[in-house]
Amino acid sequence: MDYFYFFMITLTLSTIFAIAGTGSGIAVIPVLHMMGIDFNTAKAVGLFVGFCSTSTSTVMNIKRSVLDRSFVVPLLLGFVLFAPLGAQLSRYTNATFVKLAFIIFLLFSAAMMSFFDKSARIDLASRGILWIVGAGVGLLAGVLGVGGGNILLPLLIVLGFEAKKVSITASFVIPFSTMGSFLSYISFVDMDWTLLATCSIAAVVGGYTGNYLMHYRLSQREIRRLVAVMLCILAIKMGWDMV
Repeated sequence: MDYFYFFMITLTLSTIFAIAGTGSGIAVIPVLHMMGIDFNTAKAVGLFVGFCSTSTSTVMNIKRSVLDRSFVVPLLLGFVLFAPLGAQLSRYTNATFVKLAFIIFLLFSAAMMSFFDKSARIDLASRGILWIVGAGVGLLAGVLGVGGGNILLPLLIVLGFEAKKVSITASFVIPFSTMGSFLSYISFVDMDWTLLATCSIAAVVGGYTGNYLMHYRLSQREIRRLVAVMLCILAIKMGWDMV
């Protein structure tokens, strides 16, 4: 019966986050942990859930041939190389520190969801910073056990890169980074494969459902604010449990 609850929770979160345009791993991880799943195991499952829920967008972007390779490659290499390293470093990082960093990350993502305007249009000529950004965000995402899209997207736009290109790029990079970190985590966690399969199926169904619902012109601003509230609640609950 527990797996049914895990399925329904992941399905609900994946659907809501797909409508908002992001992966659901950031919410799945604290929820699974609060339901009694080991924190590192929850991070591994959350990473794979993020991979499943964002792969749909990746396939669609490839088919539409909208990727700028000169923009994507530096970020992708930085993520792929440093996200697994971050995952390994999490083994030697104080669990309390990681949880505190995760709470800060949840609140940061909530703020970006609430106040960040993705319609901004600024472009920078120089893209050498992409290597540093990809490596830094990949390392942090690996330690936290998240895909990193909620860090990467606002950071690149704050740096001045055009928002639409950033969104397309993030949806392409994140599945690769999440898979790399996931493979690192399963090398040292006691994985519940039934739990992983249950949440993965729910994430795929939720991802497609969320994308389908987007066609009915739901208010993205309202959905993003709803997600922000959920992230704040999760952050408060995790903080309360740490006290």
